[in-house]
Amino acid sequence: MSRALSLTTDPIPQLTWRIAIPASVGMFFNTMYNFVDTYCAGLLSTDALAALSLSFPVFFVVIASGSGLSQGATALIANALGAGQREDARRIFAQSLVLTVLVGAGVSVAGWLAAPWMFRLLGAEGDYLRTVLAYMNVILAGGVFFLLPMTLNTVLSAQGDTRVYRNFLIAGFLANCLLNPVLMWGWFGLPAMGVAGIALATVVIQMVGGAWLARHVVSTELCRALPPSYFRPDTTALRRILAQSVPAMLNMLTVALGIFVITWFVKHFGKQAVAASGIATRIEQVVLMPAIGLNTAVLSLVGQNHGAGLAHRVRAAWTTNVKYGAGLMFAGGALLWTLREPAMRLFTKDDTVIHHGANYLSIAAFTLAAYPILFVTVFTMQGLKRPTYGLWMGLYRQIAAPLLVFHTLAFTLGFGLWGVWWGIAIVTWSAALFALWWGWRAVRPAESA
Repeated sequence: MSRALSLTTDPIPQLTWRIAIPASVGMFFNTMYNFVDTYCAGLLSTDALAALSLSFPVFFVVIASGSGLSQGATALIANALGAGQREDARRIFAQSLVLTVLVGAGVSVAGWLAAPWMFRLLGAEGDYLRTVLAYMNVILAGGVFFLLPMTLNTVLSAQGDTRVYRNFLIAGFLANCLLNPVLMWGWFGLPAMGVAGIALATVVIQMVGGAWLARHVVSTELCRALPPSYFRPDTTALRRILAQSVPAMLNMLTVALGIFVITWFVKHFGKQAVAASGIATRIEQVVLMPAIGLNTAVLSLVGQNHGAGLAHRVRAAWTTNVKYGAGLMFAGGALLWTLREPAMRLFTKDDTVIHHGANYLSIAAFTLAAYPILFVTVFTMQGLKRPTYGLWMGLYRQIAAPLLVFHTLAFTLGFGLWGVWWGIAIVTWSAALFALWWGWRAVRPAESA
């Protein structure tokens, strides 16, 4: 059995890779999970493929809620562990579970009420709208089950353990490969459910996998025999969690709004452009996977070392992760440029969809290195218990700047769909350069503190 990690004493580069690599592997399989859904929808029809792309902004609201809660709870638990406040960490974890159930139920209800209006705004009518809602209504029914695994993982990631959640995500991917065709086409005597079957497979996997994850978490030393009193709503603890989680959640929701904004501009160029955008962004996510685990690493490292008062290690964690992330994505950009068209052909035979998607990826190849700079800085701020930075950055990058830049390039200057693709690159790099400046200022005073 390998030695437990010490996030406050072990070398930062070694810790970074030991935390980030399992997290990145897990996220790779999570993204491949989405690829399987996209591939299966493409086998049904172009309408089904476009429906998954169109539903993503609403689906992302569910994911954003869970991610925000997860980030906030992880930061608090990691800070408490770094400061030696073990019982406080246990109490925060228990209260986070209570909050997750309440938020999950609320998101599902709000989604059912808002989804039809949002999809009509994005141009869905008739059979197209019914296809989108057939998928989304099932997803929303399982809202709580999407949030709970992320919250259960907080207590593990706060200690630098990313292997268990990696295993959860790998198993989910394998199960999805089996369940999707069974439920889509009605194998073994089951009714054929089409896109609703893709959604139901996901809900079932989250339920079963979440139960397995919960069983593992409650058997760990930190979470064993949690007193029932820790699960009674505690307004003080809940306020602390919300203070950290709400800005992170709102930041993630700006991503959903950003996807909505991109989709709104792209839909002016047709359903095939929307489908291309959905496929291409998933391909982009796969190439980003090696760097995504750095977010978990820097949050855990900064959280514990900030709690322990080790300011020099906070700075080392930020600089190390920024350098690793940017370097990986410069290499990833070259790969993406080379494989942009063959990658699109894996998911559709529609030449127009392939053409639009390859154009997007040709520009995305030069944008990839900006993302880890942004994400690592945002997660560093979360670990320092300064989550509002990410919210302000999200408002700029996802809403304010895109509305101005996309409209100017696509319509005012007449670049069309190319204007949207180039607009994404311009906005992302401007935000990344600001993040470098802000991150350096944030960790520099800590070094001399």
